[in-house]
Amino acid sequence: MNLVFTSPMYPSVRKRTVFEVINDTSIFNNTRKLSMYRTFPCLATVAMPTTQAYDYELENKKHELLSSVQETRRGLLTTADQRSSIEEALVTVEGYNRGEPIDLTRLDGTWRLQYTSAPDVLILLEAAARLPFFQVGQIFQKFECRDQSNGGVIRNIVRWSIPTLLEEQEGATLLVSAKFTLVSVRNIYLQFEEVLQFLRTFKAQLPVTARDSGRRLVGGLYYLSFLDDNMLVGRAVGGGGVFVFTKSQNLY
Repeated sequence: MNLVFTSPMYPSVRKRTVFEVINDTSIFNNTRKLSMYRTFPCLATVAMPTTQAYDYELENKKHELLSSVQETRRGLLTTADQRSSIEEALVTVEGYNRGEPIDLTRLDGTWRLQYTSAPDVLILLEAAARLPFFQVGQIFQKFECRDQSNGGVIRNIVRWSIPTLLEEQEGATLLVSAKFTLVSVRNIYLQFEEVLQFLRTFKAQLPVTARDSGRRLVGGLYYLSFLDDNMLVGRAVGGGGVFVFTKSQNLY
């Protein structure tokens, strides 16, 4: 005799057949989900979006590059092993946006030199290291190309001083100006126009070469191998050296 006890507190529960249990896929789905959560409890938090992972990796490579040039005094003191490591770090960073067109809006602004292998710049740094009365301060490249589509103006700025005579804060500034035009996706052509010497102590501006002198200054190709919001890497085509810059505040 099969009696079923029912009451408001104990409702009747019908026994389910084996086939009904097997056909109820929700049991297996819920079990599978529970198993996955138990096995991979942080699956959703560990997987970073692709863009975020890319940016994180790039910032690490840029940091490695800056760390490798930190003790070189902007490229003046390097060993063969250091130059090899720096070049490897450079090529790695350059690979992140190789082939992308130059963004002139992003390029616009002032960039401070962190490292170079360019002979014409290293001569200045070497002279400052050997001559106690000559000091080279910060070196900048200033691009003026906002709202332009095919080029702009570039100004190479070198601050220098002579202790007790021309202090760095009130010393001299060498300014080399050039117009540049885009000639390919990553190459710009520089046509140098004038070289000026500013003596802040005497509030004087001395033209080293003038625009109306009849002499046309030498131009050259400049390959911008990497550019983002806070780093610029350029290579002077023809063995002129490599340049590593970081974004700086505008000078004027």
